Amino acid sequence: MPQKSDINRQLLLANRPEAKLSPEHFQLVETPIPSPKQGEILTRTLYLSLDAANRAWIQGRTYRENMELEKVMRGGTISEVVESKVPGFAPGDLIFADTGWQDYTILTPDAAKKMPRIDPLSHLISVYSLTGLTAYFGVVEVCKPKPGQTFVISAAAGATAQVAGQIAKLMGARVVGIVGSDEKAEMIKRDFGYDEAINYKSGPIKQTLKQACPEGIDLYFDNVGGEILEAVILRMNIHGRIACCGAISQYDGQPPAHGPRGVPGFLITKRITMQGFLVYDWDQAAHEKALKQLQDWVQSGKIKIHEDIMDGLENAPKGLIGLLAGNNVGKRMIKVA
Repeated sequence: MPQKSDINRQLLLANRPEAKLSPEHFQLVETPIPSPKQGEILTRTLYLSLDAANRAWIQGRTYRENMELEKVMRGGTISEVVESKVPGFAPGDLIFADTGWQDYTILTPDAAKKMPRIDPLSHLISVYSLTGLTAYFGVVEVCKPKPGQTFVISAAAGATAQVAGQIAKLMGARVVGIVGSDEKAEMIKRDFGYDEAINYKSGPIKQTLKQACPEGIDLYFDNVGGEILEAVILRMNIHGRIACCGAISQYDGQPPAHGPRGVPGFLITKRITMQGFLVYDWDQAAHEKALKQLQDWVQSGKIKIHEDIMDGLENAPKGLIGLLAGNNVGKRMIKVA
């Protein structure tokens, strides 16, 4: 039976950053634990997901409304039901929901998705969550790799990319990962089976891409935008496809001095398809099919998962700032309880 303490810690967005995010932009407060009314459930956070999208929500409106000041910072969690006044939810049940950066939350059942108990529970935040689904749909439905094609992915040691690159490899592509250190470059080849890896900090990215992809690039899974996106577009082959998943280079601090240059001309002459997507573009049946396939791959050892788990709700700001700086390997999350 889940236990309840007396205090609910909450991390609020205290002020909006004009440049890079820092711990001073958050405020830790303690409030009484709320009690559920009829038709509500009280949940306790176990694992909190940290995502580059957190920074985008702070900055302004995206596919969601922007964060309001002095409100609990948003974030997806795996939580445990502590008290329920809703049929179908019982103490001890696991749920996935956007409960935010806090210990306890009141939810209505339409905002809570029941989850199975698996080992480890952290996989419910990484590969069996929106992260894994994003990787699956971006590769299988948007990029659609064929055997022998060159598939390039940026932020290749990150949460979504580690799964996406391995899926592309399973589908027969030659996978090239772009990362920010020599250590990560060695790791993604060793652990994830990437064919080649580029440290974009080691030299001009256009030159290193040319060396790693001498036959050009057929498919690109973009997580960063900016200069790297520009360099990749210049190496794309005719009828290449680009899946636009994120633009982390533009989330924190001042935006780049310029966006990708020459895009219209290359999109036309190379007949390139460039598509943004969200997991919400696919229905529940497609999600269930994708999750089953991901489970099969993970359980059979065909996909390996790295998780970057930090302890303590109070470390969420530090964890997000480090993620934006590229300090994580795999899915970063906070173990709250």
